[in-house]
Amino acid sequence: MTLPVENVQTYPRPPLLEPVPHMVTVRLGGAEIVRTTRALRVCETHHAPTYYIPFADILAERSEAAGGSFCEWKGRARYWTLRAGGVEAKRCGWDYPSPTPRFAALADHMAIYAQAMEACTVGGLPVTPQTGDFYGGWVTENLEGIVKGGPGTMGW
Repeated sequence: MTLPVENVQTYPRPPLLEPVPHMVTVRLGGAEIVRTTRALRVCETHHAPTYYIPFADILAERSEAAGGSFCEWKGRARYWTLRAGGVEAKRCGWDYPSPTPRFAALADHMAIYAQAMEACTVGGLPVTPQTGDFYGGWVTENLEGIVKGGPGTMGW
C-alpha cells in the first residue's frame, strides 16, 4: 500500500487523530527499535503528521527525562530518553500520560523526534524531520504544502 499524496494545508484544526495503516519503523544505535502497524498519527494544519507509537512496540531502554510541555489539544506532555545499541538519545520522545478526552487514544503511545534517530520510515518512505527544534512531525515525500517550523513560520 503506497502513501497517498496529502497537502498539509488541508489538515484540520483542531487536529485529526487517526490510525496509521502503514508500517512505521525507527532505527537507533544500529538497531530497529520500532516496527509496527499499530501507530497513530496527529495531523494539524501546516504540520507534518506526528506519529505516536505504542510503548509496547518500542524495543529500546527508556527513562523519563526532565521537563514537560503543554498542548492546547492533547494536554500535558512528559519527555523520554531512549537507549539502544550503545546510543543514548536524550529527550527524543514525548507522551501524554493523561491526554484530553478527544485524544484519549494517545495514552500509552510515544512520539519520537526523527532528528534524534538514525532513520525513520512510514510505509517504506524515508522520513525527514519537520524543520525547527519544537515540532516533531515526520515529513515524507508524499506531502505537499508549506510545513511550518522553519524561520518565520512559528506564529501562523
